[in-house]
Amino acid sequence: MTTDERGPGDRPALSRCVPIGRAEFASGFWGKRPLFTRASGLREDFSDLFSVEAVDELVASRALRTPFVRMAKEGSVLPASRFTGPGGFGAEVGDQVDSAKVLAEFAAGATLVLQGLHKTWPPIAEFTRRLTAELGHPAQVNAYVTPASSRGFDPHYDVHDVFVLQIAGEKHWRIHEPVHVDPLRDQPWSDHREAVAARARETPAIDETFRPGDALYLPRGWIHSAEALGGVSVHLTIGVAAYTRDDVVREAIARAADSADLRASLPLGFDASDPDAVAPVVTQTVEALIAALSDPSGRSAVAEAVAASLLRRQRSDSPPAPVRPLATIAVADELVPSTRVQARAGIRANVTVEVETVTVRLPAKTIALPIAARDAVERLLDGRHVAVGELPLDERSAVVVVRRLLREGVVVVAAAASESDFPDVDPADDAGVSPDGERSATADFGTATAT
Repeated sequence: MTTDERGPGDRPALSRCVPIGRAEFASGFWGKRPLFTRASGLREDFSDLFSVEAVDELVASRALRTPFVRMAKEGSVLPASRFTGPGGFGAEVGDQVDSAKVLAEFAAGATLVLQGLHKTWPPIAEFTRRLTAELGHPAQVNAYVTPASSRGFDPHYDVHDVFVLQIAGEKHWRIHEPVHVDPLRDQPWSDHREAVAARARETPAIDETFRPGDALYLPRGWIHSAEALGGVSVHLTIGVAAYTRDDVVREAIARAADSADLRASLPLGFDASDPDAVAPVVTQTVEALIAALSDPSGRSAVAEAVAASLLRRQRSDSPPAPVRPLATIAVADELVPSTRVQARAGIRANVTVEVETVTVRLPAKTIALPIAARDAVERLLDGRHVAVGELPLDERSAVVVVRRLLREGVVVVAAAASESDFPDVDPADDAGVSPDGERSATADFGTATAT
């Protein structure tokens, strides 16, 4: 390996991207307006996350396949055959990145896009898990590698929020106000192509040259384009697919189908071609929907259903950190009281307590343990690392419980760290009580929040 894969350590992710506190960012910028910050205004640069050397490592040595790589030139995406090919004997799949083809296209002015780096580059994977936990919305990361004086894409807007982190070189960005505020995922910029092009000819809201260490937050819908200057430019784009009130409406409406009034048939002879006939039906339906959602008992049921649905989406969109199967088995077989463990990063587990058992519920399985293990389970899921022998059980029982949770992928061996590496943990906030009486815990890099 030619690059340094050291991770971002214990540094909070959001505070590396913006120069202000979380509360100020949430109230003044999140989903509202851009925030551009020079490197001098941030705590540190992003050299631990990515680099020019990392680009070469991924292209030359990691056998990437589409869709983890694509290329574009002058606003158009190149056919995959222009930069991929078979991997040779023993790796005959035809869509592996071909480093020589990438070289040729890049030298001719094409932009290289390395997609899904939160899956392929460990430092970015760790950073993205932290950021996702802080934001409460799923994120993914692409790298855009642009040759000198080249632009990758025409002015456009994204249907997700982004953080832009300049890694190397310089890139001139022009950013304009939206023509379609807060676009949803099925409302791409191409639906407003002419308006976007016209807005891009106006005076930009932000007109800046980004240099290494600079950062930008850009809400969805803001129009942008960029051009590399004087050399190769590398930047990371962190796309945040924010959950929206439209998601809540869709889930609430789905739950409101329990209402008999909303399940009723439309009038006999209903003529959909007559707006005058449709109008009263719409009015009656909206009134029935409001009534269904306004009933106190119904509103509570809808809120629980919406929460459960969004939680399932969060679990699907932001899976836990990967585990190392062979290392885990080796540790589980040789577990001793001094072994330090912690909850698997990003794991979301509901813990239910019955007379005889404590049950750890995960999306795909449940794990039942004796009731005596309750306090130990809650301690293991609170996000802090702990020695097996420090759990509130006798040593033999503690080893049995931890071995089971290791093999089930609920806990992992703790990284070498001190308790001071987890400053955000508040034991009083380690777990919450959900509407159905279940205790729930979310563990992610030393933080614990109610889910």
